[in-house]
Amino acid sequence: MSTPEKPLRILAHTSAVPRIRREVTRRNLLGLAAAGGAGLLSACGDGGGGGGGNATAVPTGAPPSQVATGGPLEGSISMYSWGDYDAPEILEAFTKEKGPTITTDSFASNEELISKLVASKGTGGYDIVVPTGAFIPQMVQNGLLAPINKDLIPNLEHMDPAFLGQVWDPENNYSICKAWGTTGFVYDTTKITRDLRTWNDFIDAATKEASGKVSVLDDPAEVTAIFFWANGIDWNTTDPADLDAADDFIVNTLAPHIAAFDSYPGGQAIPQGTHWLMQAWNGDARIGIQESDDPEKWKWVLGAPATELWMDNWAIAAGAPHPEAAHAFIDYVLTPENQLTNVDYIGYHTGAKGIEAAAKEEGLEMLDLVFFTPEQIATMKTGEVNENQQRVVDIWNKAKAAAGA
Repeated sequence: MSTPEKPLRILAHTSAVPRIRREVTRRNLLGLAAAGGAGLLSACGDGGGGGGGNATAVPTGAPPSQVATGGPLEGSISMYSWGDYDAPEILEAFTKEKGPTITTDSFASNEELISKLVASKGTGGYDIVVPTGAFIPQMVQNGLLAPINKDLIPNLEHMDPAFLGQVWDPENNYSICKAWGTTGFVYDTTKITRDLRTWNDFIDAATKEASGKVSVLDDPAEVTAIFFWANGIDWNTTDPADLDAADDFIVNTLAPHIAAFDSYPGGQAIPQGTHWLMQAWNGDARIGIQESDDPEKWKWVLGAPATELWMDNWAIAAGAPHPEAAHAFIDYVLTPENQLTNVDYIGYHTGAKGIEAAAKEEGLEMLDLVFFTPEQIATMKTGEVNENQQRVVDIWNKAKAAAGA
């Protein structure tokens, strides 16, 4: 699958910025077969890839939702999302103002989300789900998502058009940007006293002074990408020689020094100083540093010379039992004040108009971990769903078995 790369529209206004990538790999269909969703993975195999390269665009002209018409709100909403991904005060305020109660359940990867929906042959009882962009076309094609009735989302007007109309859903018929971010690493400068700037530096420290105190994201694509990013190889490569080299390096060289596979080091590992060197998503790193008793000792590094860009999206599960309330909630969180509250809470750009200026005016902290320059974004590339999936999962599984954890 070698279709030309296309620019992610959030950069379309900046000629200096080429196309971006990931969408995602913070989450990935990569482990779907192992997670029990082999049927969907097979069905999606010809669908192409991620957020800018091989993504299969959702057909335009999708019909409005057949179930949400603007009628009375149901009494509850069930949401399946990434862990701790919404400001609690927003959830509470929605219930107080609109009525429906909200229950949340969390997943750690797109694989887990999709496997749950596939296994339940529908919604699994969920109304709102939050998939990463690259997976949306396949989810639509496999009947896992319902069209959004945009007439019920008037606050869509507060979104920056640059963050709408992505290749995976050009007319936002099935998805609306919730947040986007990238991958880098955090290290304890009292333990690692030299300056780390690149993925090669990460690897060198991991195998030397940080050995046994290293964590990587619990995501197949993210783990193998460390090798590809460090060596100037497209992390969406399907070249068997590239994958063989990654397999040998990750399993035999890096894994013995890894103490944990942790997708959320900001929750405990950073505040508690459990590890000294941690691969992390930017928003989670920000949370962890803010909650540390000694935030000054931690340094965040945007992965270089290359890393990823992912975008998570609000979506409604096919057959959602509470579609009216689900639409009302999505509309509610898109107000400027709620967008700003979520930026501060989750530490990710939400795609709202003027959100960076609003965050600066509000005096929010550590915004260099939330907003990135065009030059930084130019180094980011979205992930793809392609034929290397099972091999990447196999490398991840072997690395776990070989790790010092």
